[in-house]
Amino acid sequence: MNVHELVSALADPDVLRARCRALTLLDVVLDGFAPKHGYFPGWREGVDLATMESGSGDLYGIVFDPAGVFLYGFDHECDATPWREWPRAHWPGLLEGLPAALARYPADPELQFEGFFDVTVCAWRETGATSWQCGPVVFGLGESDGAGWLFGVLTDGSAEAVCSDAEDYYERPVDRQAVAALLAGAPLDPRTVGALNPAADFEAMAERARLLGYAVADA
Repeated sequence: MNVHELVSALADPDVLRARCRALTLLDVVLDGFAPKHGYFPGWREGVDLATMESGSGDLYGIVFDPAGVFLYGFDHECDATPWREWPRAHWPGLLEGLPAALARYPADPELQFEGFFDVTVCAWRETGATSWQCGPVVFGLGESDGAGWLFGVLTDGSAEAVCSDAEDYYERPVDRQAVAALLAGAPLDPRTVGALNPAADFEAMAERARLLGYAVADA
């Protein structure tokens, strides 16, 4: 899957945002010291940011702005890496067509690496639009931008896919029922926390959930 298939597979923004929150909360409960996913409400005024870092240099970010959603990813080993030449350069067409309302994000220093927007995948969806868009990038046979593995779990959204990914990352079993509850947006409760991590303190996890904007069950 490259970005052209990705824009057809991505969920609507509200679903995507909820999924990002759930993935972050899952990581917080499993291991708050080395989370793979992050969700930052109010990253900028009125703007949230969701992130993923693989631990080996690959990543993605999703900016939820009132004007729309801007999604980007970086696979350092794919054909579209800016490091294929020097000075670094984006794959042709990568940012072409990006709406003016979202165009400031590639220039945001916090999203850059050494002064450059180091990405291989970009997509966006303006508020009110009915579909995701991307630039007119072209790939030859066998060429890749990393979209498939970077966003595969996020686009799948199933408990099985999320559990498999978490088990690979944290190298331990992960409770399917508890993950399904988080993905469904069920309020966080002691049973779910205990099933994912018996050593976790529920009140501490509940506070983290509230900070993420995730619902917590009444005591």
